[in-house]
Amino acid sequence: MKKMTTQLFTFLFLFSIISSPVLAASLPSSEPSANTAKTEPAPAAVNSALDEFKNLSRHERKARVKEAKKMIKEYRADKRSGRAEETDQVLLAILAILLPPLAVYLKEGEVNSRFWISLILTLLFWIPGVIFALLVVFDAI
Repeated sequence: MKKMTTQLFTFLFLFSIISSPVLAASLPSSEPSANTAKTEPAPAAVNSALDEFKNLSRHERKARVKEAKKMIKEYRADKRSGRAEETDQVLLAILAILLPPLAVYLKEGEVNSRFWISLILTLLFWIPGVIFALLVVFDAI
């Protein structure tokens, strides 16, 4: 029992150390990073696009806004259905072998029952935790 308790606290300690940078990276930053500077358009381009939009007729403006809303709705539906996959399966598979609960958490995006099952299986025997995490990562379960 003492050995199991020691393993549990060791795993939780390591998990908290490893997951803290991941959680910190997922929080929004108040400072613009180097990545956002590359993706943001130039202010001159934004101003010219706004001027062009303002010069359109009312009917054309409504049509463009309606089209933009439709595209946003399609994007959200694709993201929910899994067609717009953003995670890298290879990295999740490697992480599933090293730290199964963390891989399950990153795949699911929340702490749910699959995460707890993975954590328990990993704490008990590790190999079943790896197998379960791989099944979750590859959407077999």
